[in-house]
Amino acid sequence: RVRVGLERARQNARTLEDLRAAADQAISGVDQSLTIITALLRIAEIEHSRRVDGFRTIDLRELVHEIGELYEPIAEDKRVAFVAEAKEALAVHGDRDLLFEAITNLVDNAVKFTPHGGRVEVALLRRADEAVIRITDSGPGICEGERELVGRRFYRADKSRCAPGVGLGLSLVNAIVKLHGFGF
Repeated sequence: RVRVGLERARQNARTLEDLRAAADQAISGVDQSLTIITALLRIAEIEHSRRVDGFRTIDLRELVHEIGELYEPIAEDKRVAFVAEAKEALAVHGDRDLLFEAITNLVDNAVKFTPHGGRVEVALLRRADEAVIRITDSGPGICEGERELVGRRFYRADKSRCAPGVGLGLSLVNAIVKLHGFGF
């Protein structure tokens, strides 16, 4: 796609501004390709990792508060109410960076797809002997028929086709959850 766009611009551009517009579009296309390749490599690395030597005890309350500090201004800019609540100190054994990546991916989707005036909540809860991070929002949700599909690589629900993204975020979340042996 990038190559064809550049070839057409070379043949059809009448002004320097036409060439600049084509170059900008090509840069955007290359950036998207790099994003896809990086995400696929990351997923493959996680899926094929048998190593858990980087696992440590993770303070989930601290993690939820950090995610709250990161996403509160983003949600505010979008005029979405945002709450991150973690009252109880709960811990898990895992890779902090990977867990941060998985949770922020889910929170990012929640903020992205919640309309103005909506609400997103991140809560750390205890259920029996388990720590649970629950992310809820007042967005449109995922219809029942697509819930299993959204975790597949490159799948984009009809509602999200206009939003930025390449359809790899939930695949990455799934790989991280599976590596940790957690439920999703």
